[in-house]
Amino acid sequence: MKCPYCGKKNDKVVDSRSSDDDRVIRRRRECESCGRRFTTYERVEKVPLMVVKKDSRREPFSRDKLLTGIIKACEKRPVSIKRLEKLVDKIERNLHKYFDQEVNSSEVGEMIMQELQQLDEVAYVRFASVYRQFKDVNHFMKEIRQLLRKQDK
Repeated sequence: MKCPYCGKKNDKVVDSRSSDDDRVIRRRRECESCGRRFTTYERVEKVPLMVVKKDSRREPFSRDKLLTGIIKACEKRPVSIKRLEKLVDKIERNLHKYFDQEVNSSEVGEMIMQELQQLDEVAYVRFASVYRQFKDVNHFMKEIRQLLRKQDK
C-alpha cells in the first residue's frame, strides 16, 4: 500500500476491524517511513450481473424488479412478503452462483416459475401467463393440465 502522505510503499497494519455487517474490513495503517497513519477499506469486488433480454439489450439485474413481479403474481394470495423476500433471496443467490457476468432473461424467468410453482400454483399460473405470453384460454388450460398431472404423480 502506498502512503498517501510520502508515497513510500512500506507500512504496517496497526488495527483491523469489520464494518458494514462484516462486508468491509477497515484497516488502520502506519507508514514506516514518515510515521503517519491512514485508513484503508477492503471489500469484495462484485461485477454486476447483467440480464440479456430477448432483443439482446442488456440491463443490470434488479432485485427490486424481481420482487415487484413476484408480488404482482402473488397479489391477493395467502403468501407473506417475508416468504416472497426469501424466495427472491434464493433466486438472487442462485443467479450469482451459476452465472458470472450475464444471464438470459429466460433463465431468470424459468427460475422464478420453478420457485412459484412450489410456493403457490395460482401465482405460478399468473406469472406464467405473462412470462410465456399466453394468447388464449387454451394456453391456460394446457398449463393447468400439466400442473394437475404433476400433482397426480
